Amino acid sequence: MKRRHFLSLLAAPVLRGAASSSPEWPQWRGPDRSGVSSETGLAKSWPANGPAAAWSISGLGEGYGSLAISNDRIYVQGVQGRESAVFCLNRRDGKAAWTTALAGRMEQDRGSGPRGTPTLDGEHLYALAENGELACLRTRDGAKVWRRNILQDFDGRNPGWLISESPLVDGDRVIVTPGGPKAAIVALDKTSGKTAWTSQELSDHAAYSSAIIADVQGVRTIMALTAQAGVGVRAGDGKLMWRYERVANRTANIATPVFHDNKVFYTSDYGTGCALLGLTVHSGMVKADEIYFASEMQNHHGGVIFYNGYLYGYSNAILTCMEFNSGRVAWKDRAVGKGCLTCADGNLYLLSENNVAGLAQATPDGYREKGRFAIPDQGWPSWAHPVVCGGQLYIRNQGWLGCYGLQA
Repeated sequence: MKRRHFLSLLAAPVLRGAASSSPEWPQWRGPDRSGVSSETGLAKSWPANGPAAAWSISGLGEGYGSLAISNDRIYVQGVQGRESAVFCLNRRDGKAAWTTALAGRMEQDRGSGPRGTPTLDGEHLYALAENGELACLRTRDGAKVWRRNILQDFDGRNPGWLISESPLVDGDRVIVTPGGPKAAIVALDKTSGKTAWTSQELSDHAAYSSAIIADVQGVRTIMALTAQAGVGVRAGDGKLMWRYERVANRTANIATPVFHDNKVFYTSDYGTGCALLGLTVHSGMVKADEIYFASEMQNHHGGVIFYNGYLYGYSNAILTCMEFNSGRVAWKDRAVGKGCLTCADGNLYLLSENNVAGLAQATPDGYREKGRFAIPDQGWPSWAHPVVCGGQLYIRNQGWLGCYGLQA
């Protein structure tokens, strides 16, 4: 069912720089799922009250998902009435262009509604609702092309705090992790939704993490963090290539893996830690060997950024800078408080779960804050990851979304 719905507009001046030629942020954590933007020319510090607000809206309902942005549109998941839905907004002012319901809204004691971010792919997008409903929609009008429920179809079970995954598109396939028997990870034809393969040797339950994909010495490889392990499967057929249990905890594995230079980094909280695995290819299979395991980065939900040889992310509630190759800690700081982050033009864009946004230089030389400001409190932790795109900073907090200018 598709319905038009216009959000409550709080402020809507004309937004310069949001033309179709603007940079794009087409999926969870950006073009390559790294959380790092390639944009330059952004302000290196903020005034006392933060960057100037371009517009803000309310009416997205509930949810913790981030944004996907392409051309003059923003795509975000939220709640309309009692339904988990995808909203398409005009990038210029935040007004709704269309809204498509995916499934009934699910309740949870840590916040209800969807947790995922839509994935854009040309004329279509892929969105996964909190109940396992996966849909392919047309980006121009929200019409459904196909749908299927990955928990029902692959006998998966919904994790306690609900599905939080953002679908991964690779070529002509869409990758999701239903966590079913011999189907921890599955590949579907992105045009029809039909099953291409299931991970026959992997039956791990789903966690709250989203998969990434990379070429490892010529082998196309999907890397994911399940409820039981950091894993790697071959993209062509789902063949299990490694399974590393040490980095997983038994409560909530959330952070997206980080890939660089034929190495993959995994991290989780609840007293666990982090690991860097070296990847090598033998007879068409990728082998993973532990380079280090450390307790210095125990990332809960906010993710980890790789930038210029260093990792940045929250270890428990402390922002931590760690050398990627060695695991050596360069510095730790409480910053704006425990939260999530993205990176652009040499700066970290921080968002604490207590509704404070911050700007800090991405450098191993120490924590150097360049500004902070408060966002409206919506009664729940502000867990949605911020996005920097087209010279603007976008911050979503439950039903509220704000856009701020970042031009120098």
